[in-house]
Amino acid sequence: MTALVIFESMFGNNRKLAEAVAQGIAPQRPATVVEVGSAPTSVDATVTLLVVGGPTHGFGMTRPNTRRDAAKQAAGALVSTGIGVREWLEAASVPAGIAAAAWDTRVERPAFLKLIDRSAEGMAKGLKRLGCHLVVPPQHFAVQGVQGPLGPNELERARRWGEQLAQAALGN
Repeated sequence: MTALVIFESMFGNNRKLAEAVAQGIAPQRPATVVEVGSAPTSVDATVTLLVVGGPTHGFGMTRPNTRRDAAKQAAGALVSTGIGVREWLEAASVPAGIAAAAWDTRVERPAFLKLIDRSAEGMAKGLKRLGCHLVVPPQHFAVQGVQGPLGPNELERARRWGEQLAQAALGN
């Protein structure tokens, strides 16, 4: 029983969240954090919890053109420079019925605009298409501005969410 936490991150915020989620999972089961470009497209049967997350670009999951736009805004090197979660989900195969969850990061903005941000929901749909069982609804974490930083207390919230995921996956 292990957990695999796959993240896509342009500026490092989602890497930090992935590490916090894994910390929350770790007391219940071993958790491995992997950047999406290095993630296996064939998930091993020993993985019993799969968690994916990444940024919101253009109200959804990243695409090659939105990643190029993000690269132009970067003050330093990007974390994820290859494929994104969208492409990984299209290529992946996972054990049937595996417990899963998805998160995204979103720039803080007025509530009515948050309703059209659908990145984590898109990831959740991709996980369902792969035959995963979502153990919790998609989660959203706030970043302050395009490059961040993360909103106050978001890392602690991610750690607690990881604890919830581990508990929910035990019943799967």
